[in-house]
Amino acid sequence: MSEVKPLWTRDFVILALSNFMLFVAFQMLLPTLPVYVTDMGGDQLAVGLVISLFTVSALLVRPFTGKALDTIGRKPVLLLGLAIFLLAVSGYYWMVSVALVLAIRFLHGIGWGIVTTTYGTIVSDIIPSERSGEGMGYFGMFSNLAMAFGPLVGLWVSQNWGYGWLFAISAGLTALAMILSRLVRIKGVPAGKRPRTSIMSGLLEKAALFPSLLNLLIGFIYGGIFSFITLFGLEVGIENIGLFFLFNAIALMAVRPLAGKLFDRRGPVWILLPGAIILGVGLLLLSYSTTEIELVGAAILFGIGVGSVQPSLQAWTIKRVDPARRGAATGTFFSAFDLGIGGGAMILGAIAKVTSFALMYRYSLIALALYLIIYIIYLSRQAKKTQATETVSS
Repeated sequence: MSEVKPLWTRDFVILALSNFMLFVAFQMLLPTLPVYVTDMGGDQLAVGLVISLFTVSALLVRPFTGKALDTIGRKPVLLLGLAIFLLAVSGYYWMVSVALVLAIRFLHGIGWGIVTTTYGTIVSDIIPSERSGEGMGYFGMFSNLAMAFGPLVGLWVSQNWGYGWLFAISAGLTALAMILSRLVRIKGVPAGKRPRTSIMSGLLEKAALFPSLLNLLIGFIYGGIFSFITLFGLEVGIENIGLFFLFNAIALMAVRPLAGKLFDRRGPVWILLPGAIILGVGLLLLSYSTTEIELVGAAILFGIGVGSVQPSLQAWTIKRVDPARRGAATGTFFSAFDLGIGGGAMILGAIAKVTSFALMYRYSLIALALYLIIYIIYLSRQAKKTQATETVSS
């Protein structure tokens, strides 16, 4: 019996803490930047651009980041991304117009796209391959912990201490993330294994496309949930809509390690099908919610679904690619999620405009149905290939 390699190594813990610091810095600004732009005189269009510009710049930079990770190396790319992120966060307070805030928001998205792609790649290098699902689950749990209280801290600081302190604390946490990241012993890609490609080629990893397609469909649903959940609360008369964020984060943290272990022991099918079904039940319950109890129930189910499916898709992506292409694979994976979020917010927002937010959530179940159909077709084809191989060998 082979010895089980340790998961909680020095480098894994330091990287997880660095990732946690960065996510807190990011989550503090998530609910406060729209208010900051409004206080500066920005209208609803400007507030919408705060979200869309960030998503677009992160999406654009991810494929190039993945290629750089596989050619230049992990640590230089990570430090560059953290430096850009730190520059953007530090600069918000000094911007004297809404246009300048939006410009630095675009820069902020570039930093975010670089660092999140890089963290995902580095942790896949550190985690033992036989424990990839479990490791990704625990690593993602740190991000979910930041999601649980980062927005609350950001709102409290901005309301009680002002925006200057808000941006200063966010910048300080980013600086701590940078210091911690320098302590991680990161293995570079061996020179002999680095892909020799032109500048534009190799930006996407072919082996990562199928799980990334499933991740795009999850992102489509996710974009509709978190872009319009506050407006949905106003529509149905639920005042404390923040309960959805809180219990969703708690469910995410609770399920990730368990789902990761099941992924490692039984394979992706045991997570990707039941997890998606639970996600769908949560989405359907949300669309009919009119009370806080129903909202909490929907948040828990949705959190269990996303918290089991997405890290399993990421672990599956890493297992499908050569180690020398993990950067490109991670960039492909997160780019698909960004594209799904942006497309979901835009398409579902248009649907909500002519129907309602409750109906919009029910229409978003079409994306989940596509997910299930595509994955079941894939499983059917894999089963036929296996059967044909066994027939030939016998």
